[in-house]
Amino acid sequence: MPSTSDEEGGLALGQLVAAVRRKAFLVAGVTIVVASLAQLRALTDKPVYTSGFEILTKSVTAESELLSSLPQTLSNRQQGAAPAETLDATKIRVLQSPNLLYPVVEELKARHPDISYEAIVANLKIAPNGETILTVSFTSEDAQLVEDVLASVSARYLEYSLEERQKDIRQGIKFVEEQLPDLEARVAREQEQLERFRQQFNLIDPQSAAQILAGQSGTLAQQQLDTQAQLEQARSLYSQIQAELTGQSAEFAASSALIQSPRYQKLLDQLLAIDSQLAQESALYLDSSPEIQVLQEQRQNLEPLLRREGLRVERSVASGIRELESKSQALAQAIADVNQQIKNLSTITRRYNDLQRGVEIATNNLNQFLAKREGLRIDAAQRQVPWQLLTPPGDPVPSAASLKRSLILGVVLGSLLGVGAALLLDRISNIIATTKQVRSITRLPMLGAIPVSRDLDNFDSMHVAVQLFQSAQGELSFLRESPQLRHNTPFQEAFRSLNANIRLLNPDEPVRSMTICSATPGNGKTTVSAHLALTAAAMGQRVLVVDTDLRRSRLHHQLGLKNEVGLTDVVSGSVDWRDAIQPLPWEPNAFVLSSGMTPPDPTRILASRAMRELMQALKDEFDLVIYDTPPLLGFADVYLFAAETDGLLLVVRLNHLKQSLLEQTMEELRLARVPMLGSLVNASEQTSFPSYAYYQSYGEQDGIEAAMAPLTAPIFTAPKRMKELWNTVQKRFH
Repeated sequence: MPSTSDEEGGLALGQLVAAVRRKAFLVAGVTIVVASLAQLRALTDKPVYTSGFEILTKSVTAESELLSSLPQTLSNRQQGAAPAETLDATKIRVLQSPNLLYPVVEELKARHPDISYEAIVANLKIAPNGETILTVSFTSEDAQLVEDVLASVSARYLEYSLEERQKDIRQGIKFVEEQLPDLEARVAREQEQLERFRQQFNLIDPQSAAQILAGQSGTLAQQQLDTQAQLEQARSLYSQIQAELTGQSAEFAASSALIQSPRYQKLLDQLLAIDSQLAQESALYLDSSPEIQVLQEQRQNLEPLLRREGLRVERSVASGIRELESKSQALAQAIADVNQQIKNLSTITRRYNDLQRGVEIATNNLNQFLAKREGLRIDAAQRQVPWQLLTPPGDPVPSAASLKRSLILGVVLGSLLGVGAALLLDRISNIIATTKQVRSITRLPMLGAIPVSRDLDNFDSMHVAVQLFQSAQGELSFLRESPQLRHNTPFQEAFRSLNANIRLLNPDEPVRSMTICSATPGNGKTTVSAHLALTAAAMGQRVLVVDTDLRRSRLHHQLGLKNEVGLTDVVSGSVDWRDAIQPLPWEPNAFVLSSGMTPPDPTRILASRAMRELMQALKDEFDLVIYDTPPLLGFADVYLFAAETDGLLLVVRLNHLKQSLLEQTMEELRLARVPMLGSLVNASEQTSFPSYAYYQSYGEQDGIEAAMAPLTAPIFTAPKRMKELWNTVQKRFH
């Protein structure tokens, strides 16, 4: 069976390798040319000198270490942050700028008059090495120029680092001094607004005023509560006095106000004394007695006085009630006033706080700028160079091109260019080169893959071998059935596998007749027809090969047979097909019906009823009938009789047929609805068969057997006569 690694999905790498193998001479030629050019350049190039130095761009001076502990200095602000210098593309371009390198050029012109800025920049390479290290190198054919340039550039870069630091500090001081007048004016404005605000509302601190008002509000609220309690008590007392004065006699009044009145108590005591005396005298005298009358008269005189005194006390209590009511109203008004002041004070406090905050912010900004100015002045006092040379410029090292390296690079580059050219030409040629392409275009079962063999095209050698074999046929007949002498090669095994695949297409109804054709000439369909017939015959089938290529018949020539009568004679009725069939002398089960004389109209012969009747008769007579046909493209011959067979086998030769032609062929076959058995790849280099050495290890012969392998017939040893025959064939083949 053919290898399916490329067919079942496959790898694009396999197709690339195959394309490169097909264009191996082109790849080798390009590689040799490029490698030779690389070697020639390496031999003719002058040696160049290279040297360099490394520079640390992070400040590590003693001054920076000291200043890092002082607040508001540049070194202190950078402590703990990212490195001061960022080695990005912008920084490198600055280091290569004319402003930095023109002084170097002027300095070097005294010793190197031809030096220029462009020459330095073209050969000066600056690359970052980590976050804070720069690697600087210079290349030139003049070793002294390399030393001088690197010495001047390194000194210039150190000067630049100090200038850059001082420049930044000076710009910072200038910026601070420009901002100070505005900051001072702002502080003055904020303080003036705050002062006017205090004068307007007659306060120094709103917080203290708020505390005072809060205390006043609490005191007044407590006084109001006390006054309310007193007022309620007075009103209750007044009601009690009124009830006592109107509800009973004055001498029984017991209210606290009446009891507390001295005059009322004095009159009441007198009244009680008279009542006591009346009680005593009533025991001695009658009511009409003068003594009793005098006491009663006294008592009557005291009662109006006592009542008037009670009314006076009542009026006094009422007056107290009115006073308490007035006091309560005054306290309520005072509380309302205090609350209003508190409410107004909240707005005033907010405005005061805003003004106070503005003053604080302006003052803080002013203080910070003043502190920064002092810190920058301290920074400006630094004189040590911030950058440091880690590796000073060394001696220039010659870097002449290495022959070995140039050869390796030339071979690699040439190989890449050759492979690219091979792939490009393979793509442009549009030639089918892999079985995967055949399968994707035809969409047919892949029944086999015939390996590459020179015998497919060596018809003349086969013809000579057949003629020699026929001349020795009588002497070889006694060895015809020697199975141990049968020949095995990958080529032969491919046809055996093809025959097995055809027989397994439908085990219940085996293929009895088939058409073998190709899209264009030169795909090997005739050779495939002959070898397949011989292989099937060797496996016990009675096989007939019919040459239906009436335009350019080759089957009889390949098999070494005569073409005196053939298919055209049988179809025309002049010869019976049994008389026209020729047996193969070395294979009793193989028969051939050649094309016969070339007719003026091959299409009419193949489309005739006699042809169809002949095909049916041959199918009934033989186990397998193989029709070798003309090409499909440009001729209608195949379509006329292919439908009468069990199917068509399409032969595609790799590296020979274009994809467009195969696609056109498949389209025509689909339109004609020709039954298809499958496809066969010819001249394939991707097979799974062992090598010829594998078969030799099992006792196979070499020499003439290899030349006779395409015949897939037994090759026999013989006495002296047969050995001479072998020698003759070998001489002709070589």
